[in-house]
Amino acid sequence: MSETKFQSLKDLPTSHLLGAGTAMCAGCGGLEALHGIYDILGEKTVFINAAGCMTLLSVYPFTPFRGSWLYTAMASAPAGAQGVRDALDILLEKERIGPEDDLQTVVLTGDGSAYGMGLSATSAAIERGLDFIYICYDNEGYGNTGHQYSGATPHGARTATSKGPRGFGGHKKDLFAIWAAHRPSYVATVVGSEPLDLARKIEKARELKGPRLIIVLAPCPTGWDYDPMETVEIGKLAVKTGVWPLKEYIDGKIAHTRVPRKRLPVEDYLKKQGRFAHLFDPHCQGEIVKEIQGRVDAYWEEFDG
Repeated sequence: MSETKFQSLKDLPTSHLLGAGTAMCAGCGGLEALHGIYDILGEKTVFINAAGCMTLLSVYPFTPFRGSWLYTAMASAPAGAQGVRDALDILLEKERIGPEDDLQTVVLTGDGSAYGMGLSATSAAIERGLDFIYICYDNEGYGNTGHQYSGATPHGARTATSKGPRGFGGHKKDLFAIWAAHRPSYVATVVGSEPLDLARKIEKARELKGPRLIIVLAPCPTGWDYDPMETVEIGKLAVKTGVWPLKEYIDGKIAHTRVPRKRLPVEDYLKKQGRFAHLFDPHCQGEIVKEIQGRVDAYWEEFDG
């Protein structure tokens, strides 16, 4: 059986490139989704990457991105995207480049930036009507610095800064609703474990103009404490239990793209992750589990109603 020879990173297919020569964690749910996203958006892109886990994708002198890549501080990616988009528009207007050389402007951040430190810059960019795609890989904590809690951390989860017997006492922000309140062109939730749903939404976002957000649930083996081989299963359980609704906002309306009519209990999802182990061992903290289940049930009852 012959072996394919690759002379350089440029010879590698996209599926090999993302993660090549980097220090990404095995089983990373964010990278799982980014494979599919990049296969669709392709090399005619410029990624404005806020400080975070995915910054490790571009370790000098190598980068897996065939297109352009720009690093920014954690709070500044949408502002950086504005400068990039303005520069491209000026070059187009002056005919320094043709439409065939235009690039899709793509922000790439973790939830620490999207839900917290970069939210002000993001809101301002949406208000300006910036033509960009914003991709948030949501691993529900500051994953690149030890997995401290963030605005995306779910209730009851144990993090590096939420070590008490009840875990994190707050609740995850609804970033989807925050974006939708700005009346952007498009908002969608995806997970790498549902690749067809992800692909359809990325294709739709690519064809639109204006501010577009893709929120990716990114199961994190190191932060969530599970075996990397279970990333796909955990992503699927997030959908089947109703914890992670797959939906989209467009033309002022919200529609669910996958409805788990016979939802599994949230315990099936929680028990797979060490960050929730304290809810079941050494004794079951049933009131917290019941509260988590109740919030999920209330969400879907409102939708069904």
